[in-house]
Amino acid sequence: MRALVRQAVRDIRTAPPPPPADPPADQAVAALRRVVDDVAASTYAIGELMLEVAPACLSDTGAADILGLLFQQIDEPLEHGLAARRYAMSGDRRALHRTVL
Repeated sequence: MRALVRQAVRDIRTAPPPPPADPPADQAVAALRRVVDDVAASTYAIGELMLEVAPACLSDTGAADILGLLFQQIDEPLEHGLAARRYAMSGDRRALHRTVL
């Protein structure tokens, strides 16, 4: 059942934006871009896990009630988990600004 729901959610979400067409000339910028892409991909996967615990039908407040203890136990800011959850719902990296990225 989880796999079916997970696939359905993936099918209706917006895919993350494609990488820029022209790679940057500066190797340091290219390396940094790869790191940011890796962090975003990992955060998307974490967000999917957060959606299993606190489904998308819940507001951030409702999700915070459910996820608060988990994030307290793993010593991570709750806002990071909520941002990952929003990113997994929307596929929009702007959900991560000023929290994870």
